[in-house]
Amino acid sequence: MPDLPPPASGAWGPDVLGPDFEARVLPLPGDAEAALVRHVPSTTGRAPARVAVLYVHGFADYFFHPHVAAELAGRGYAFYGIDLRGHGRAWDAQVAAGGDPNQVRDIAVYAQDLDAAAAAIRSAGHERLAVLGHSTGGLVAPLWAAARPGRADALVLNSPWVEVNKPRAARLASVALVETLGALAPRAVVSHLGVDYARALHRSYGGEWDFEPAWKPHTRFAARAAWARSVMRSQRRLARGLHLDVPVLVLASDRSSKDQHLTTDSVLNVAHIRDRAPRIGTDVTFREIPGGAHDLALSPAPARELYLTTVLDWLDARVP
Repeated sequence: MPDLPPPASGAWGPDVLGPDFEARVLPLPGDAEAALVRHVPSTTGRAPARVAVLYVHGFADYFFHPHVAAELAGRGYAFYGIDLRGHGRAWDAQVAAGGDPNQVRDIAVYAQDLDAAAAAIRSAGHERLAVLGHSTGGLVAPLWAAARPGRADALVLNSPWVEVNKPRAARLASVALVETLGALAPRAVVSHLGVDYARALHRSYGGEWDFEPAWKPHTRFAARAAWARSVMRSQRRLARGLHLDVPVLVLASDRSSKDQHLTTDSVLNVAHIRDRAPRIGTDVTFREIPGGAHDLALSPAPARELYLTTVLDWLDARVP
C-alpha cells in the first residue's frame, strides 16, 4: 500500500482529496471500520443543509469524485461519501485483521456501514438523506433501504449491479459453482476483476481521472467465492422485488460493449438494469445516458454533464 494518511479516529481530519474534504473513521461492530468523507464547504456552514447525499462506491473502488460533490453542493445539497469496510480509506483496518481487501463474505454486513454513516449524517442536522450508489453500491443501497425502512428518503442508482454480465447458461453455472465453493472454500478465487476499464479512466493511461491504483486496482484483482455467492444471492433478492416506497432514480448508459470503456458500459449489461429497475420500488424512474461509461460520473463530456444534471433535477423535484 502507498503511504496515504488514514482517516482521523473519532473526529474529522484531513483527507487525501485536499482541503475541501475531511474524513473520519466509523467504528463498526466486531472492531471493523468504515470511513466517512465530507465535503467541507457543503457540510460545515452556519445552518446544515436540509438534504444530504451519501455516495456509496462499487467493488474494488472508493470515493474520489470531488466534481460530483461540487456539483451537488452547487445546488444546495450537503455531500458525504463512504468507503465501505476493506475499501479505500478503510482498507488497512480490514487487512490488518486478516481480512481480504475490497470484499467480505456476506455483503449484507455493509448495512452496518450504512447505518453508521446515516446516523452520523443525521446527527449533523440534515433532515433528509438521499443515497447515491454506484455498481455494487447500487445493489447494496436498495437492499439496505428495504431492510431499514425510514433511513433513506430517496435512492439514486448509477449503473447498479443487478445481475452478473454473462449469458444465462453461464450465469446458472456460476451460481452453482459459487454456492458450492462459498460453503466449502469461501476464499477460493472464482474470477478476477479486469484491468482495462480502470486503466481507460486513469490519467497515466490517457484517461481524465486521478485515483489511487492501490484502492481502485489497475492490476488483476481476485474475487473470492463467499463474496461472489453473497452478491448473487443479493441480486436474486432484488429480482424478486424490494417494493421500496421511497422515490428511486436508476441511471445507465444506453449501450453495453466489451471494449468501448469510456462511452458504453463495458462492465454490466444495461438491458439487465433496465429490466430490473421497476422491481426495486413502487416509484422508480429509469433514465439512459447516451455515451455514458460504467461509472456515469466518470463519463466524458457531454455524457457526464447530462448524468449530473439528470440527478440534480430529479433530486430537486423529488426530495424537496
